[in-house]
Amino acid sequence: MDLWYSNLPPLKMKNSGSDFIESFSRELSKCDEVDIAVGYVSQPSLTEINRLIREFHVRICLILGMYFVEGISEKTYRKTRQLNSQWMAEGLGEVRMVKSFKYHGKVYLFKKSGKPVAAVLGSANLSAIKPDAPTLRQYEVAVRFDDVTTLKECLAFINKLKQPPISFNINEDHNVKIVRENNSSLKDMAEISDVSMRDLGLYEKHAVGTRFLLPLKVPYFKDRFIDDKRHYTQSNLNTCYASPRSKRKLRSWYEVQFTVSNSINKLPGYPQKGKPFLVITDDGHSFKVHTTSANNKQFNAVGNEQLLGRWLKGRLEAAGLVEPVQDIATDTSRSGMITREMLNEYGCHSLYLQKTDKIAEDENGNELEVWLLGFAYDRDLSEAERQMLAKQDILNLNEAEEAQ
Repeated sequence: MDLWYSNLPPLKMKNSGSDFIESFSRELSKCDEVDIAVGYVSQPSLTEINRLIREFHVRICLILGMYFVEGISEKTYRKTRQLNSQWMAEGLGEVRMVKSFKYHGKVYLFKKSGKPVAAVLGSANLSAIKPDAPTLRQYEVAVRFDDVTTLKECLAFINKLKQPPISFNINEDHNVKIVRENNSSLKDMAEISDVSMRDLGLYEKHAVGTRFLLPLKVPYFKDRFIDDKRHYTQSNLNTCYASPRSKRKLRSWYEVQFTVSNSINKLPGYPQKGKPFLVITDDGHSFKVHTTSANNKQFNAVGNEQLLGRWLKGRLEAAGLVEPVQDIATDTSRSGMITREMLNEYGCHSLYLQKTDKIAEDENGNELEVWLLGFAYDRDLSEAERQMLAKQDILNLNEAEEAQ
């Protein structure tokens, strides 16, 4: 038995080989399989454990303990599902999530040829192997055991923790509660206001009438250089890649041209052309929008042509699916183009727009209708909505199921 420490000053320990990070890597290099059951993980620690198991040729079962009950950030959920798919495809292991309760323990079990050779128990979540800004000065202590009795008990415990219904493979659909990332692209925008989650819930209770789906028309990655209407490379979310109207005007990556088809904007109850109204978004913001242009086909924010794009693209950016492009002219690979694959991974191919029975006043005292605007996630769609999107070639039903 020996102790592992974070070894941060002023509490540096002199014991040889006691540093947690060094000790973990050393132990991993001596085994061929590891089970890790912790409460939380971080982005850097996920990247690091993926690097280490490949470097030392180790199989892994990573079990996440707290997220099913508390909710998991979309970046962490996306990253763990991505790693799980890679590990399973390559025979390296899997990621599981505890479902039955909040599991806050921290157990690291190292195995060789199917037998446990060491166990580490203590305070350290996975972030201890690669501290980031929030955990850089967080001190952890753990104990390494190699006696037969402790190893046998740890193995029995981990094996039970792996079993359904206690835990499940993270790529299974168990309606995991996703905590959406903060959309930093909306910072300091005068045209937008924040709405509390409590008030958002109240507005949602006042929804009336038809829920209109507004499809997100984007190309597949392989089609991102095909500049025609069918492939949506220069319209809708990717209008910034169209040639600018003026050679002196530089297009912003956040610029969108949200076109709504006649099959939707001609439906009874759709917003009147040119009449501004207030939207309350599903992530707690409000701003003015209107429908414009011939056939009432354009949907955009009032007063700032980038606002809708900052809200919409900013969500995908916050989820880690795309990086904003500072200068569109330099993006010759079109890496900043929104693609069908991104939406598949995000699990959403349309927005929803629904009226409420509430009225609000703008800064000039004008009365505005209040509508709800949000991302219509594929797994929450009705069968009729799914079929409608599939008919428009916006949603491939097989893709939607894979995105879940």
